[in-house]
Amino acid sequence: MSQGPLTTEAGAPVADNQNSETAGVGGPVLVQDQLLLEKLAHFNRERIPERVVHARGAGAYGTFTVTADVTPYTRAAFLSEVGKQTEVFLRFSTVAGNLGAADAVRDPRGFAVKFYTEEGNYDLVGNNTPVFFIRDAIKFPDFIHTQKRDPYTGSQEADNVWDFWSLSPESTHQVTWLFGDRGIPASYRHMDGFGSHTFQWSNEAGEVFWVKYHFKTDQGIKNLTAEEAEVLAGKDPDSHQRDLREAIERGEFPSWTVGVQIMPAADAATYRFNPFDLTKVWPHADYPVITIGKLELNRNPRNIFAEVEQSIFSPAHFVPGIGPSPDKMLQGRLFAYGDAHRYRVGINADHLPVNRPHATEARTHSRDGFLYDGRHGGEKNYEPNSFGGPQQTGRPLWQPLDSLTGGTGNHPTPVHAEDNDFVQAGNLYRLMTEAEKERLIANLAGFIAKVTRQDIVERAIGNFRNADADFGKRLESAVQELRG
Repeated sequence: MSQGPLTTEAGAPVADNQNSETAGVGGPVLVQDQLLLEKLAHFNRERIPERVVHARGAGAYGTFTVTADVTPYTRAAFLSEVGKQTEVFLRFSTVAGNLGAADAVRDPRGFAVKFYTEEGNYDLVGNNTPVFFIRDAIKFPDFIHTQKRDPYTGSQEADNVWDFWSLSPESTHQVTWLFGDRGIPASYRHMDGFGSHTFQWSNEAGEVFWVKYHFKTDQGIKNLTAEEAEVLAGKDPDSHQRDLREAIERGEFPSWTVGVQIMPAADAATYRFNPFDLTKVWPHADYPVITIGKLELNRNPRNIFAEVEQSIFSPAHFVPGIGPSPDKMLQGRLFAYGDAHRYRVGINADHLPVNRPHATEARTHSRDGFLYDGRHGGEKNYEPNSFGGPQQTGRPLWQPLDSLTGGTGNHPTPVHAEDNDFVQAGNLYRLMTEAEKERLIANLAGFIAKVTRQDIVERAIGNFRNADADFGKRLESAVQELRG
């Protein structure tokens, strides 16, 4: 804390911070008391709009260290040599809850990593599940509306949730994940992370590879049962945020082993599953996870608002050698995240310390706007110019897609040989132990039993029956028992 007297926002010393200025001892407060007005006006504006999704979160700084040579696959500088370290900021979050919601709830967890590389910031904005509920971003606002508060009741409604899921059979895989044991992690430290989407890597020769990211927790997987979570959420709504902060304060730095699945570009067209479908995984037997690095968190933010609330992540923040894929959910997120932050934090949110590049300088022709800090001085704000301003490189960050054909239109996601909305959900169910299946059935039945319309109940159960006959049969029996 700096020394010296308390001052106003303009730097003038404050004479009295305990008593408002009044007209006489018992008179009304005077409008000339500018300290009072300044404090109240600032207080009224201390909160920015919370994130529409992923509002509830916690974060920490750390390092990513390369442990394997991946230069045959990508020219990204921060991955260029074994032993190289890059500073990171990682934000964990829940998806559906608002800023004041409890941590210990059944919900996917955001797993967003900002790499402060020498070529600019690279944001990998993933989840703690390898798949998602939908495969096309055009359905995302509708999906989130079902998870949020109903416009009439003001509460999340089981009818809305299951109506949407039952009419969107592609959600069956993710719902099976969500209501299984990993649906409520015991802490942010004890869960895995995934890039979830498919991304492009390209090497110096311009060869293209498709990749999926995996972050395997070194602390081991730990989860909460529905009953344990209900108690913890009531006793300590900040349980996960507190656990992360206190672990780092104790010097117990959480870490994750980072791996990738790598698919040669030529494999994509004939792979048995559409490799760009976010509701599908690539079985490890087809493309094993290759360990490439270690991520460790070792420093807490000093101010939650400045560094966690005002942090911005965008899947569109790529660096040379890494780029997007034709994943339709990813394509929508490339726009939506940046647009959300320009609205929520402001047009110059990238100027804030947590968001600006650390190892390089952002050199743009963007100027002015709310909270512009004048960083460019009197430099020219156009290109091309002959005054020594920044210029284009002429080399794209990623490789172009080849062989695009066909007419424009509202096309469904292409279907590959073994694609359907149920096969991988069924595979996941059959991988579970009997005890895991029992808990999954109980978790699903408890929620479905709250639905008031029988046709929605039947559709919902039908999706799980399509995934596995035993799955559907046992779920139907459990729901009937609960509904009497």
